[in-house]
Amino acid sequence: MTLPSRLDRLRARFEALGIDGMLVTAPSNRRWISGFTGSAGVVLVLRDEARFATDSRYWEQVGQQCPGFHLVQVAGATTGVTPAIIEGLESLRLGFEPAHLTYAAHHEWMRAIEEVPAHSRPRLVPAPRAIEDLRMVKEPEEIEALTRAVLLGDEAFRHALDRVEPGMTERQLAWVIEEYALTHGAESMSFGTIIGGGAHGALPHWRASDAVLEAGTGVVIDMGVIVDGYCSDLTRTIFLGKPSAEFARVYDIVLTAQTMAEERIEAGMLGRDGHAIAMEIIAAAGHREHFGHGLGHGVGLDIHEDPRLAPAGDIPLQDGHVVTVEPGIYLPGWGGIRIEDQCVMENGRLRSISTAPKFDLAVIR
Repeated sequence: MTLPSRLDRLRARFEALGIDGMLVTAPSNRRWISGFTGSAGVVLVLRDEARFATDSRYWEQVGQQCPGFHLVQVAGATTGVTPAIIEGLESLRLGFEPAHLTYAAHHEWMRAIEEVPAHSRPRLVPAPRAIEDLRMVKEPEEIEALTRAVLLGDEAFRHALDRVEPGMTERQLAWVIEEYALTHGAESMSFGTIIGGGAHGALPHWRASDAVLEAGTGVVIDMGVIVDGYCSDLTRTIFLGKPSAEFARVYDIVLTAQTMAEERIEAGMLGRDGHAIAMEIIAAAGHREHFGHGLGHGVGLDIHEDPRLAPAGDIPLQDGHVVTVEPGIYLPGWGGIRIEDQCVMENGRLRSISTAPKFDLAVIR
């Protein structure tokens, strides 16, 4: 992790953002800029100084994880943070994260600032995407962490593939995956594991329930793990028994859309153009209305980041972007099929990090 470099890159944006310093309150942005893995604290990056305000639970941790940051000791998780961290910042323009700072928190900041003499009050200025834009291109160490997460997720999927059988519940299958991940190095899951058996597969974000997995039906498995703070995201669709002709046909459409997108997406392309590659194939097969979400999204410290492969995706893709490619077809009352890889853009092309099998549909017990 190159914290001094990250601080310098943020400072280099100050002029364009119209600020003299940047308040960082979003947990993942705070971690990225400081290295801090705890759950409470506010970072302030100035041109010649970086401050970290937090309570006594984390004073020692800040000293260990945040080299070069000046620790501002406060009494509680929120008590006294504002006056303590803005001390001596007369008339400076402090950027804040409008997508992350709640209305209530903004009100508290403004109330504390108003208690400072009028001639020396700092001013809060919205600075959208100040850090998010920097985080999109992953550093080599980040790609290594993401790869470790992806490979562990792949292992957990293979473990579940060897054990799933008709009669299990969706929740039991989710636990098979989660138990393996958590006992083999995962800090936690990236999100609540999605197990969509049968008709539940038509609900893209269904959560595992007590519904029984039945022979002769498909199962959508969407899962991810966190390793060293970084997330993985994997979806595979299996069939309990010998796949029906209709299931195999729809599966082939989705797999073709995914394969073509991974092969054709290239650096410089806008996210919406990447989405269009998969949509064109799915639409030509008569399923345009059955593919309602974006083709993919960035992944890093957060499970959903920019850039987005979606109809509104207007960010040009470039080397260092890590994105999912996950087309799907969802038929109400029948089920759904989604196939998802996590990929990194290298030398102008996507390379799949995911290694979990996706060609062997049948699970026969």
